[in-house]
Amino acid sequence: MNHTPHPAHDHVLLRTEGHAAHITLNRPKALNALTHPMVLRIDEALSAWADDPRVAQVVIDGAGERGLCAGGDIRAIHEDARTGGTASADFWRDEYRLNALIARYPKPYVALMDGIVMGGGVGVSAHGSVRIVTERSKVAMPETGIGFVPDVGGTYLLALAPGELGTHLALTGAPVGAADALLCGLADHFVPSSQLPPLVKDLSTSLVHDVLERYVTQPPPGTLDAARDWIDHCYAADTAEEIIERLRASGVPAAKEAVDTLLSKSPTAVKVTLAALRRARHLGPLERVLEQEYRVSCAALASADLVEGIRAQVIDKDRDPHWSPATLAHVTPAHVDRYFAPPGTRELRLDAIAPSQEVVW
Repeated sequence: MNHTPHPAHDHVLLRTEGHAAHITLNRPKALNALTHPMVLRIDEALSAWADDPRVAQVVIDGAGERGLCAGGDIRAIHEDARTGGTASADFWRDEYRLNALIARYPKPYVALMDGIVMGGGVGVSAHGSVRIVTERSKVAMPETGIGFVPDVGGTYLLALAPGELGTHLALTGAPVGAADALLCGLADHFVPSSQLPPLVKDLSTSLVHDVLERYVTQPPPGTLDAARDWIDHCYAADTAEEIIERLRASGVPAAKEAVDTLLSKSPTAVKVTLAALRRARHLGPLERVLEQEYRVSCAALASADLVEGIRAQVIDKDRDPHWSPATLAHVTPAHVDRYFAPPGTRELRLDAIAPSQEVVW
């Protein structure tokens, strides 16, 4: 009898080399975008390796030359949202559980964040214990551009960034390079991309913390540190409208560019993202924030802006979304609050591990 391999077995390659277990996301033509079966396969592998004494550490990377992962399968989400389906909610439920598992993983989890790392790609890397960026890294949570809101623990990570840097990145969706990813707490170490192969080879025989220092160097300069004054002042405002007023009044060319960027995003997504970030700062552990993100994501799945945003950016690629409501002024507080309402029987519940229970490496 012939057994056809499950697509996830081709899309997530698993192997062990000495002490290290490896996960390779293998959809290079789709920039390694995550599907539901891929998430389940990664979760299954990590759960098995956690108790395997032969595995000392886990390494995740992406196939091809373009990046680790560009996020979730946007086309599948568009079809689901357009037809009123629930497959995306099921996908997010398991994806967010995986994000929490990675954050609490009892062994070193080494994420090679080379190239493009966006959305769901951040979720499978930036919660790891050893997060490595290169000169090719472009890290972003670009959800507001498709009428969505940063998820996969993105609002947790960005809420923890210094000052209001995370607010700037979440609302604009701007990608950052290595130095700025390090500054914002999205990564831990810079290693030149040419040094990744020898580093990976060393991980088969040595623990990551024993060999890492011979590969880590200083990244090329970033841009956000010099912009802290205007970013921290402008994005500290209470509302999206006031943020835009402060950006306009700052007299800084980059701030004016940020205004243009913000006004191109879904007004609803901008306001909900701002609210999600502010709430995330007070929710406590990652698990509580992921539960909030699940509420928001499920609400977004039923919104017109998610369908329209993906259509304009990914399906038709006309880059001309027609948002509803069309302006920030027409997005009311009640409209925003609906995104945070409990979804009834579809609530996500995650067990949080107290800090004293976490394994330290």
